[in-house]
Amino acid sequence: MAKEQNTFLKRQREMEKRRKADEKRLRRQKRKEEASGPGEPAIATPSLGDA
Repeated sequence: MAKEQNTFLKRQREMEKRRKADEKRLRRQKRKEEASGPGEPAIATPSLGDA
């Protein structure tokens, strides 16, 4: 017997919620990195000339 159509629709709604939450999280992260300013790098990178 086939599954109900409602299970597919429920999964679609859950996936859409997750996608929106991920996009929102990325926007917040980007905004936070921009707020740190150009003087403070978000990730410290070692210089290649120090060998």
